[in-house]
Amino acid sequence: MGMGMGMGMGMRQDIEELAREAEWQIREHKWVPSANDHTVAARVAADLCAAVGTPQSQQELLAVTRLGHLREALAAVTIALAYVHGPMAWFLGAAATALTPILHWRAMPARHGHTFGAAPPPLQQYTEAETAIRRLQDTLARLATA
Repeated sequence: MGMGMGMGMGMRQDIEELAREAEWQIREHKWVPSANDHTVAARVAADLCAAVGTPQSQQELLAVTRLGHLREALAAVTIALAYVHGPMAWFLGAAATALTPILHWRAMPARHGHTFGAAPPPLQQYTEAETAIRRLQDTLARLATA
């Protein structure tokens, strides 16, 4: 792929690095998740699973529906930040930051060009974002039982 830092690739790469870091910290006992971390991780993992489903199910949906699901996933991560502290908050905060390009995407045509800066991403970026969220979900599911 080279060093192409398209918005979608960047997001997937950022989440991948974040997930690896979290998994390494837990494996090395540098981060010992609290009971509350476990509870929140399980809830967010379930929310992300509900939001982005399977690759097959998402690809059949309209862009506007897919974007709604991506925003729902980002909202789940962000809301969870209110209920955690320490490493879990830092991890979720970094994940939410990596997913912020989603906030600037639009699927609807602009009637008169005023879009508050929102732009339609290439369809491939929806897939990249969904892949990133599934990776995050996988890490949170492991975290829930760490």
